[in-house]
Amino acid sequence: MNLSKNQITYLKSLGNSINNKYQLGKNEINENVIKLLDNALKKHELIKVNVHQTVAEHKLEFAKALEKALDCYIVQIIGNVILIYRKNLESPKIILPKYE
Repeated sequence: MNLSKNQITYLKSLGNSINNKYQLGKNEINENVIKLLDNALKKHELIKVNVHQTVAEHKLEFAKALEKALDCYIVQIIGNVILIYRKNLESPKIILPKYE
């Protein structure tokens, strides 16, 4: 999935007001976590995942693994928070600006 700079900026601005965070911790990424995040992306399209401090040094690895497993786009990583986007093709909730 390729997004323009305008689209990424728009998603980042939407991410500022999102409260629905999901915790990723010591158990790392397993099938249950993937199912939970997959359902969250279907419902919300844009979610925040908080990486626990004990495994924070692996946040880039976690982000890449989530991106691959969920077929999503990592919008940004700030601190221990990963902002993830995946468009819901059946009933989109977020209308992105046109690709430029």
